[in-house]
Amino acid sequence: MITPAEQGRTGTVLVAASAVAFSTAGLFSRLVALDVWTVLFWRGLFGGLFIAAYIAWRHRRAGTAVIRAMGWSGLLAALCSTAATICFINALRLSTVADVMVIGATTPFVAAGLGWLLAGDRERASTLIASAAALGGVGVMFSAAMPSGQLLGDLLALAMTILMSTMMVIIRLRRATPMLPAASLSAFLCPLVVLPLAHPAAPDAEELVLLALFGAGQFGLGLLLMTLGARLISASRAALIGALDTPLAPIWVFLAFGEMPATTTWIGGSIVMAAVVADIWFMKSAAAPATQAAGQRRPDGCPPAAGRGAGG
Repeated sequence: MITPAEQGRTGTVLVAASAVAFSTAGLFSRLVALDVWTVLFWRGLFGGLFIAAYIAWRHRRAGTAVIRAMGWSGLLAALCSTAATICFINALRLSTVADVMVIGATTPFVAAGLGWLLAGDRERASTLIASAAALGGVGVMFSAAMPSGQLLGDLLALAMTILMSTMMVIIRLRRATPMLPAASLSAFLCPLVVLPLAHPAAPDAEELVLLALFGAGQFGLGLLLMTLGARLISASRAALIGALDTPLAPIWVFLAFGEMPATTTWIGGSIVMAAVVADIWFMKSAAAPATQAAGQRRPDGCPPAAGRGAGG
């Protein structure tokens, strides 16, 4: 029997691994010198095939029933994910990787706000304070993006953040709904949407290999791990751990291409990441007294005996 603590650790590891996979998006977007629509076409196709193969392996004959079970909520989540993917890849081309990832790090806080508006979920005061601080960090980045010509890219990153937050709220509200089929559907929808603008025959053999790694490794594996891990921990915690891709993404690009983030990006990013770390710390601190209190009370609601002699 798996304990809640073991489930929490497993979920944390899976979501953290997904963050590592997602953090390579900027690296692949720089490695593949093709137009963004062609990249989106192949990335979505390879990502969808990867997740579909996992569903077929995991559920075998029950796969069709699992797909039907996702319902309208799964379809809506898939549409949000598809639109977010299109915004994300375009944002990476129109802005710096660091800017896009730092703006994306505000996802857990935007999700908290949407959850309160749409579902009446009430977040802790520490999360709301961290949210305000994170948005302030994004504001620092926007102030520098306007004169540098990166404003459109940053706006697309913000749209991506809102769409991903909406998807997380849907998953939170429909926890019993299988979302892996929705993840695969969102990946397959992307090439269908961009097909009129894409040039599928353009990649050569080397570029096709990079696109396969981009789609299956960064997108498919990242989405798969996130979906599996998010079912074991709370949505807000999953989003917070997923923000680990923020500091990782510019590191890969800097190591490969020497792209140094601007000073305002360092400042804004530090504010956002400090807010994320602070909220995780407060969450852990708040959980500790509850755990200790549970340990101080027997299952029948009575306080524990003082020692072995008291209980016989």
